[in-house]
Amino acid sequence: MRKSLTRKQVVKKRLEIDAIFRNGKKYSAKQVKLLVADNNLEINRIIVIPVKNYGNSVERNRIKRQIKEIWRVENPNFKSGLDFAFVVYPGKALDYWTQKGNLTTLFEKANLYKI
Repeated sequence: MRKSLTRKQVVKKRLEIDAIFRNGKKYSAKQVKLLVADNNLEINRIIVIPVKNYGNSVERNRIKRQIKEIWRVENPNFKSGLDFAFVVYPGKALDYWTQKGNLTTLFEKANLYKI
C-alpha cells in the first residue's frame, strides 16, 4: 500500500483553494480549523496551511506531515468528492496521538465518515 499522497490528492491551484475558502463549511478544534467543500471529483483532496506566524520551517513542516498522515490513514473511511483545507494556528506543539484525537473528533463533528 502506498504511504504517501499522490499528486491528485493535493490541492495546489490558487483558484481551487479560494473555492474551498469561499464555499466550504467551517469546523474548529483546538489550534486547527477545517474547511470542507465539494470538489465534483471521485477523490478527496487536501491542503494544510499553517498561519504566517507559525514557528520556524521545521515546526511548520512537522505539523503539515502530521496532519497529512492522519488524513491519509482516515481517508478511506470518508465520503468521496471532498476538498479538505486545514488552517493550523500556533500553540503548544502536540504529539501525534493527541493531534490524531483532535482531528478525529473534528472529522466526527463534520460528519465526514461513511455510514
